[in-house]
Amino acid sequence: MNSNSNRLISRRQFVATTAMASSFLLVPRHLVAGSGEKPPSEKLNIAGIGIGGMGANNLLNLESENIVALCDVDINYAAKTIAKYPKAKVWTDYREMLEQQKDIDAVMIATPDHTHAVISMAAIRAGKHVYCQKPLCHDIYEARMLAKAASEAKVATQMGIQGHSGEGLRLICEWIWAGAIGEVREVDAWCSLSYYPWGHAYWSSKWGGDGGRPKDFQPLPDKLNWDLWLGPAPERPYHPAYHPGVWRCWWDFGNGMMGDRGAHSFDPIVTALKLGAPTSIEATSCGMTREIHPLSAIITFRFPARGNLPPVKLTWYEGTRPPRPPEAEEGSELGENGGGVIFKGDKGQIACGVYGGSPRLFPESKMREYKRPPKMLPRIKGTHEMDWVNACKTGTQPGAHFGYSAPLTEICLLGNIATRVDSRIEWDAANMKVTNLPEANQYVRAEYRKGWTL
Repeated sequence: MNSNSNRLISRRQFVATTAMASSFLLVPRHLVAGSGEKPPSEKLNIAGIGIGGMGANNLLNLESENIVALCDVDINYAAKTIAKYPKAKVWTDYREMLEQQKDIDAVMIATPDHTHAVISMAAIRAGKHVYCQKPLCHDIYEARMLAKAASEAKVATQMGIQGHSGEGLRLICEWIWAGAIGEVREVDAWCSLSYYPWGHAYWSSKWGGDGGRPKDFQPLPDKLNWDLWLGPAPERPYHPAYHPGVWRCWWDFGNGMMGDRGAHSFDPIVTALKLGAPTSIEATSCGMTREIHPLSAIITFRFPARGNLPPVKLTWYEGTRPPRPPEAEEGSELGENGGGVIFKGDKGQIACGVYGGSPRLFPESKMREYKRPPKMLPRIKGTHEMDWVNACKTGTQPGAHFGYSAPLTEICLLGNIATRVDSRIEWDAANMKVTNLPEANQYVRAEYRKGWTL
């Protein structure tokens, strides 16, 4: 991970950075305005795109700012959120909103995964700051292009992995970097939850019996723009098997449990172990069809050595969980909310929750005896969303900016590619290419539906 990949810095660097930031905050408003940035005392004008689900929660954390626009392809599904912000202008098409509403400074995007990239790119090109829910995009080409565009546009970007702004991730880094568990060569991560019965054989038999798409006709709900909901994805008739809420288990729309929970769980691993791209990924799964993510899968990533850091084997379990380490006392909690991470060092182990929270050394006796190192990393005050808001106003970048979160998302996407081909793939990151299975490269960059471009 290069120096731009994260905002976790040393205490000395932090003091210097804070001093510079403090002097910047005192710059008169008219001078700041000339640079296109806003003084912290002035509120951002924010537009929410995709506001019927997680986007409603993101907006709650942005209410200190001006919510000036709301955009959703399903006005009925978004009705509660629309009613909450009566002063905001309501749109169905984000393209029309970005073109016509000129007072927008920044956008929050919480649409289904397959439209993250096209909307984020449109916002970046319009000069808007962007907060996009995880996972950042739907294929690897999109990840590369978004990171490049954000860097060139110099807008503040943030992916919605709230654990990146939390205390737990910082403790994990400080403990591992201080040698608490020695050299780490292996990590287990998991989410034991499943998408059953969404898209499982139960649904497939109900809707066609061949593991494919539903075949029965369903009337289009009132005030749902289905063409815009599909966006760049392959065309098909509306069905409640896709919307609302159940799109994540379909390959054409979602990134499955890997993109849902993996994006969170891999965050502290990538940061603490300074991981770049894996060189190989191997997957085995159960219950997968050509249209639907598996019920369960085990995916193994191999990362090369980085400087003086050793190679790392990362194993991801979804719909199941890894064997319980013998060192963990019976009844002790490992992880939380159906998932977690275990860092395996040659001198001990650290377990934490899905979002990097509640890290613990185990066995418990080791935790009780452990003398924690000084806190060397800066802490985020407030929410993950407000970390982004502050960056928008000060011309900086928050922790999970696209330069960091695009490579993180790419790891998840590689896991899904290995799952789809049900095999081991070898990855040439520099050339963005699977080298041993040419047929796997069809998933590196998806073909967009006619009329859609990135």
